[in-house]
Amino acid sequence: MAASPHTLSSRLLTGWVGGCVWYLERRAMQESPHKFMHLFRNINKQWITFQHFNFLKRMYVTQLNRSLNQQVKPKPEPVTSPFLEKTSSGQAKAEVHELRPISPPSLPLSRKANEKELIELESASVIEASIDVGNATKEEKQWKEMKLHVDDLPGILARLSKIKLTALVVSTTSAGFALAPGPFDWPCFLLTLLGTGLASCAANSINQFFEVPFDSNMNRTKNRPLVRGQISPLLAVSFATCCALPGVALLTWGVNPLTGALGVFNIFLYTCCYTPLKRISIANTWVGAVVGAIPPVMGWTAATGCLDAGAFLLGGILYSWQFPHFNALSWGLREDYSRGGYCMMSVTHPALCRRVALRHCLALIGLSTAAPILDVTTWTFPVISLPINLYISYLGFRFYRDADRKSSRKLFFCSLWHLPLFLLLMLTCKQPPGGGSDKGEPQS
Repeated sequence: MAASPHTLSSRLLTGWVGGCVWYLERRAMQESPHKFMHLFRNINKQWITFQHFNFLKRMYVTQLNRSLNQQVKPKPEPVTSPFLEKTSSGQAKAEVHELRPISPPSLPLSRKANEKELIELESASVIEASIDVGNATKEEKQWKEMKLHVDDLPGILARLSKIKLTALVVSTTSAGFALAPGPFDWPCFLLTLLGTGLASCAANSINQFFEVPFDSNMNRTKNRPLVRGQISPLLAVSFATCCALPGVALLTWGVNPLTGALGVFNIFLYTCCYTPLKRISIANTWVGAVVGAIPPVMGWTAATGCLDAGAFLLGGILYSWQFPHFNALSWGLREDYSRGGYCMMSVTHPALCRRVALRHCLALIGLSTAAPILDVTTWTFPVISLPINLYISYLGFRFYRDADRKSSRKLFFCSLWHLPLFLLLMLTCKQPPGGGSDKGEPQS
């Protein structure tokens, strides 16, 4: 075991000399840690300063080498910027002569001239690039006036009038006209389709005019013409007016007043009731279903001139079909509707959204059975339409049970082909003229 320095000094030296040595040793042991820490701090500070100096030196050398390596292949005929054009050749020579005494004498003049040219080329390219970037940012920040070309106008107006939805409305109107009893009148049929299409274009255009600030927040509708500023709101309203007036006039005086009144009522219901109600209550879905159920009724009244049980049956079929169609569509757009501020069933009442879709899928089976009872079709129609009705009901049940995007997407795409096939089966099984009235009469 090693002895301490105090015991060693006391053993070697005794008396007054030993006491002095012991005192000095003790004082040195007490002060040595503080001196050592102070010396370490000073050395540490000097070392950090020297490290920073080496770091800056390496950065400067790296940047210089990088700039020289980038300019190994100078650009042919570089375009000088306006800033470099102002500097004369005399000023450039003066700068070279001023820098010559500072440069080391070991470098030859040709090498210094090449380095100077490379630096000038680099500065010219950097300034030119900065000017281009500045001009680009200024052009992006400036307001640009949208110029409407005549060639783009048909496509813009087609998107403004929701041409696909208008085509669906016209097709259901034609189905209602064709299923109505009585002879088929081609001029009346064409006038009905034209008037209904114009009324639908007017209603859709006014709907987009009212919903511009809300459509801009949705990914689904942010590219609409009014949102992007492709046309002015005045042009959109003018187009809607030019569609509504002749459309209603054709339906009223070309077909019959009842069909014209239904057209006016449907425009009012879509623009003044359904559109503002989308931001207030989930009842907008039921109001929108009524809007979609009126076109086949208009086709029926255009052919018969009256409202009877067959007209209400067709309206009920379209009414029920829209719930699985729209509820499945809105289920995958819940984030969009929420961002746009719309009060949709899929956002605020998701369980009710699925129940209503399943309920109306099953209602289509009952409406198919009611068609031969009301003498609209034969009894063959409920039988041959049962498979597609059962399939859409099965998908509606899957949507109700799973409540995910996959099941909603399957139900939505099924509704797209279900309706045209359903109406086509109704047309093939249409009750022949006089077939329903002769059922109870005895054969002669």
